[in-house]
Amino acid sequence: MQDIDNMGLSAVKHIVAVASGKGGVGKSTTTANVALAMAAAGHKVGVLDADIYGPSQGLMLGVAPGSHPETIDGKWFVPIVAHGIKVMSMAFLVDENAPMVWRGPMAAGALQQMLLQTHWGELDYLFVDMPPGTGDIQLTISQKAKLSGAVVVTTPQDLALLDARKGIEMFAKVQVPVLGIVENMSTHVCSQCGHEESIFGADGGAKLASDYGTELLASLPLSMAIRQQADAGNPSIVAEPHSSAASVYAELASALEAKIGHVQNGPSISIEE
Repeated sequence: MQDIDNMGLSAVKHIVAVASGKGGVGKSTTTANVALAMAAAGHKVGVLDADIYGPSQGLMLGVAPGSHPETIDGKWFVPIVAHGIKVMSMAFLVDENAPMVWRGPMAAGALQQMLLQTHWGELDYLFVDMPPGTGDIQLTISQKAKLSGAVVVTTPQDLALLDARKGIEMFAKVQVPVLGIVENMSTHVCSQCGHEESIFGADGGAKLASDYGTELLASLPLSMAIRQQADAGNPSIVAEPHSSAASVYAELASALEAKIGHVQNGPSISIEE
């Protein structure tokens, strides 16, 4: 029998949003790997895929296509367990090829159901893989979940940094602390000659962190292995736990644990129109 006292978010200690201003910067890959790194460190971890229109955590965490969560009393979803962590995603509720042709309020309503009507049980950390942008989904998460903080993922490219600034400003408006910045695709190392080059620009993430009084938590290269492992459902932490990429994700998890430990109280929410 399921413990009704542990339904919803009642037994979740910390909720962390992983966000980006624009898509394609590696936010979902970061979410999957840092969640697995936290689990490898002995924590109870969950992942909520909040990208209603383009869910990807099922694929990245190796959940078999066509998998659907069980339900309790027709009201509570039981999250699917993948690589030892609990996962909930819109991909588990609809055909994986079906487009979600929904207006914002419908998407926000679906997210609210997955967030609040999933039997998460006891978790130390619930990571929320946010969609890009600063719209209805972001505001719903900020209003309905007591966020311990947010991680903003970007690349060094000026366009990505511009949108990342908007994400940081959004979290400031809803009084959610930004725990730090993760910079993906910092450099590219040629597989043929070993030459390293900052093809998307240099030091963008560090400058962004400095401008907003936070810190650059991690920098990761543009890596074929990281991409291939995520696409195969075995992120770097699982596929190559002793690789340099896995070490960076483990250090990122450790840094987040330390930073969240300094958050004394959950933020209050003050939405400005």
